[in-house]
Amino acid sequence: MTTSTLEGSRGDLIVYFSGSRWDGPPGHDRNMASALSRFTPVLFVEPPVSALTSLKRPELGSLMDGPRLRVLSPRLAHLVTPVVPGHSRPGLHRLVPPMVRRATSRAVSQLFPGPATPLAAVVSSRVEDPGFDMPARRRLFYATDDLVAGAGMLGLPRERLLAEETRSLRRADAVAVVSESLQKRYAGDGFPSEFVPNGCRPDLYASVDEAPLPTDVALEGPIAGLLGHVNDRIDLSLLEAVADTGASLLIVGPVAPGYHADRFTALTQRANVCWTGPKPHTDMPSYLRLIDVGLTPYADNEFNRASFPLKTLEYLAAGRGGVATPLPAVTWLGTDLVTLASTPSAFAAAVRAELAVPRTPALAEARRAFAQKHSWDRRAAQLADLLHLDAA
Repeated sequence: MTTSTLEGSRGDLIVYFSGSRWDGPPGHDRNMASALSRFTPVLFVEPPVSALTSLKRPELGSLMDGPRLRVLSPRLAHLVTPVVPGHSRPGLHRLVPPMVRRATSRAVSQLFPGPATPLAAVVSSRVEDPGFDMPARRRLFYATDDLVAGAGMLGLPRERLLAEETRSLRRADAVAVVSESLQKRYAGDGFPSEFVPNGCRPDLYASVDEAPLPTDVALEGPIAGLLGHVNDRIDLSLLEAVADTGASLLIVGPVAPGYHADRFTALTQRANVCWTGPKPHTDMPSYLRLIDVGLTPYADNEFNRASFPLKTLEYLAAGRGGVATPLPAVTWLGTDLVTLASTPSAFAAAVRAELAVPRTPALAEARRAFAQKHSWDRRAAQLADLLHLDAA
């Protein structure tokens, strides 16, 4: 869109400080911000970027080259906030929140010229507090991961993350969490919260079986598949056990640098395994068409136990079966449409059993109907209640 304004007024606007990127596979924040725009205008603020960002992650170079503020639809805008290089380093990290606030305030004034009336709400899924100083009727901290538990994996100081998280919890009018584990931890520290788990977009996967077939996969069916990032969250021994059975295994997504490099290479060189590398999210329906069972092989660690994997519901929304490790979030779903298994042998056996289940329209419909109950629109309605918003 070429316009530089949104529908409504400044007093209707939610400023959403995201902890994840807009581009790439749609993550929690993009889905939630988009669903919230059904209620009221939303400004999605990207995680900070610097001149070094494109050197470390070339795929993000366009963020620095493109326009800082884009209006994506009549109720949704996107903002890039450049900051100092090395902004995650001790000392320099303190410069980031004020730089982000200034850039965001300018963007809000551009979208809604006139008196600086309070915003409808500020929502932040970042542990640091980038925007709670902005005048707003409601301030909501939304914990979408236990970053304190994942500090080592993220390469950030645990004590700093804990201090920033506590500061955000204290300043928020309301707190939402993506897992019951986080809810319990916060309650123990005296911070009540609302459980608002991840959701899915059933509409994106309604036509999976009519999607064009990908040309870079030559596996025999039936096929088990893992779609998404491969990093320390994934228990590689579970994938190796599945491949050991001779089952066809499809892996679609980027692999984190240094992630069990020798073992992963050996796995992907097997005749019954295909790794496509990263693919645009718009291609995911094609790969979902191929698979019969979707895998959520998360490792059993503190970080994962406080998470809520998106992919499990997305497999069901595509009408596919699922096998997952028994994370609290997956157990909470309470459905036999997803088989739970924790050890490599049990996980591999569960995958083999699911692959033997014929694809039928009735079973696919049951999976999709279950996923529909967990749509992002329903999750956004929960958040809207916390923000005291009315449905449009």
